[in-house]
Amino acid sequence: MVAKKRAAEEAADGEVGAKKVAAGAAIPTNKTMPTDYSFIKPAPKDCYKLVSYNVNSLPAACKKGFKEYVKAEDPDLICVQETKVNQPMAFLLSKAQYPYQYWHCSKTKKGYAGTAVFSKIKPLQVSYGLEPRDMDTEGRVISLEFDSFHFVGCYVPNAGEKLVRLDRRMKWDVCMGDHLTGLEKTKPVVYAGDLNVAHHEIDLARPDTNKRSAGFTIEERDGFTAILNGAEPPRVDVFRKLNPEARVEGYTYFGYRANSRERSVGWRLDYFVVSGSLMPRVSDMVVRNECYGASDHVPIVLYLTKASDGASAADEGREEPSAESASGHASD
Repeated sequence: MVAKKRAAEEAADGEVGAKKVAAGAAIPTNKTMPTDYSFIKPAPKDCYKLVSYNVNSLPAACKKGFKEYVKAEDPDLICVQETKVNQPMAFLLSKAQYPYQYWHCSKTKKGYAGTAVFSKIKPLQVSYGLEPRDMDTEGRVISLEFDSFHFVGCYVPNAGEKLVRLDRRMKWDVCMGDHLTGLEKTKPVVYAGDLNVAHHEIDLARPDTNKRSAGFTIEERDGFTAILNGAEPPRVDVFRKLNPEARVEGYTYFGYRANSRERSVGWRLDYFVVSGSLMPRVSDMVVRNECYGASDHVPIVLYLTKASDGASAADEGREEPSAESASGHASD
């Protein structure tokens, strides 16, 4: 996230946030990670637990409770965005627990952007970036193919202060739509990450004053609509499908400035989007509102029912990916 771009509106949003909390919305306001994770329950045996988390610097997040959260959550797969590392972090998570670890780091700017995926499930293959190849030089996309679905972990580029990168963002959305369509020719897709858009007015605290703010321009919102509608049946924004009226409960980003977390002034920027044909396998999706402090985002969790062919978290994939991918991929 660009730290300055929302400071003014966050300061102005206090009244809205306060009113929402006063109205009875149950949203935590803690600023550090929990010490008690008893509220996290294991996934049902027939479900995969998939997590997406913008960590806003993985080295910094590790000092603030990231690894403790992962241990408590115990997902089958976790995709992290905005890692801000230049190479894979050795020994971050045990390979005994997560034997399949993939990194995509920026090769154009040090300590910037970046994604990583840690999985208990063996993928059939892994790819990095988008076409054309110069669309992603910042380590923003990792795609994994499993037996019954594709997983695309993504950190969508921000339109920037004064919308200086809005044109690039619009091209990105088109390329991502094409990427998802290509994957869907073989299997349905789970598309997850910090997608850097608040799709509807309900997805941020103060829509009226943010019409030309990065993440809420009509161009970005229409771009996301086009991605959802770019398949038949349309792709599904899982949280909004399951929670059509939720507002503050769905916020996933709270800026550090102006006490936005304390006042429940946030944006919903992090998503699980699934192919329409995969929606019947979605058991639930949870925004981990309690897990704030390691980052300015909170994690989101998708429970996906396992395929009826009996594949398990240990044997979903049938073939080892390349040795280069399995040991970590620093750039593409």
